[in-house]
Amino acid sequence: MVHTLQSLGRGTRLLLALAAVFSLPAMAAEPSRRPNVVLIMCDDVGYECVGANGGESYATPRLDALAASGMRFTQCHVQPLCTPTRVELMTGHSNVRNYVDFGVLPPGATTFGNLLSDGGYATGICGKWQLGQELDLPRRAGFAEAFLWQHTRRPPRYANPGLEIDGVEREFPAGAYGPTLVNDFALDFVTRHRDGPFFLYYPMILAHDPFQPTPDSPDWDPQAEGERVNRHVRHFGEMMTYLDRMVGRLVDRLDELGIRDRTLLVFLGDNGTHRTITSRLAGRKYPGGKGLTKLRGTHVPLIVSMPGVVPAGSVCDDLVAAVDFLPTICAAAGVPVPEGIDGRSFWPQLHGERGDPRSWIYSWYWPRPANTPAPVESAFDTGHKLYGDGRFYDLSADPDETTPLPDPPDGPAAAAHDTLSRALDAFAGARPAR
Repeated sequence: MVHTLQSLGRGTRLLLALAAVFSLPAMAAEPSRRPNVVLIMCDDVGYECVGANGGESYATPRLDALAASGMRFTQCHVQPLCTPTRVELMTGHSNVRNYVDFGVLPPGATTFGNLLSDGGYATGICGKWQLGQELDLPRRAGFAEAFLWQHTRRPPRYANPGLEIDGVEREFPAGAYGPTLVNDFALDFVTRHRDGPFFLYYPMILAHDPFQPTPDSPDWDPQAEGERVNRHVRHFGEMMTYLDRMVGRLVDRLDELGIRDRTLLVFLGDNGTHRTITSRLAGRKYPGGKGLTKLRGTHVPLIVSMPGVVPAGSVCDDLVAAVDFLPTICAAAGVPVPEGIDGRSFWPQLHGERGDPRSWIYSWYWPRPANTPAPVESAFDTGHKLYGDGRFYDLSADPDETTPLPDPPDGPAAAAHDTLSRALDAFAGARPAR
């Protein structure tokens, strides 16, 4: 369901020396009728971290303004950890069908990068990769340009980082900050491809641990080396504020280029907040739930903005899953969606229409098969959750899943149990033999 709110409470260019590395032939001068797409995914930021969602712990004025300019979703749920979410997001398939292992993009997978590249879009990716070390992997995933951290190695990501530019390893000393460099690439990419259409996938480095000072922090140390220094949970809030500022820089660049109203801008999180972080949401303490299959591990912010298309100040309560982004982006771009995916487009809702919202979300979670005996399978809606082992919870009364409901349930819970049982049955046998 989509409804509107009357109100919601509360530039550095890329170094010239790198311009030659990033440059590609310009797109045609005639502006495209198809929208540009920018997909920003922050790292380890749960629903509670954004002010527009009722978060009270961190300053997020640019994200709040983005929500006021477009649509805020209250029920976006992804996987509890980064690789499982990234694989679902990029392929539109549930992990039960194609997940291999942590840090691995399924071999031969067709991603939204492939689909939009084949559809005539200029494609780029910047930020965190962590999906395999082969030099040509980002290009095989459909991205013509790549400015990444943790592609071929795992160097420091924040102060004085090591990054990879189209697979070429580069060190950035002298007080450079990884998230700023990545953001500089994003600004440069949308500038060079402003005639469009372009697709930029921007999986941010922030605000994953280690929690270290940002260049805006009082104790920022431009000489810091490595990820074991200057660590403290107090820096998480500073990292959230810096993340917010990086999003604002990109929005400002789209405005300056005059392409904001023909760019679909999507912002979401990849899983719940780190469990060492406790925030406040709507007047209550809210512990981070990264890695947990509970709501605290899956509930993430989702904001979508495109002036003139997405109704300003609107809120959507429909369920959205990680697999839904590929078909939504394809619908916006006018690109055919592969058969057999598990995602469901929410492009109609972004126009203020009812669309075809999903009634439940299915989850198959097995991030590190070598370390755990079996996957955790579940199906849930906004009120109840049923696990494959039979545990059944009332999420409205027991969001932390402390006490299972009796088996068999009675009353209204019985109907929900029946629906979720059928959802689990729909994926029986979906895992390919290995």
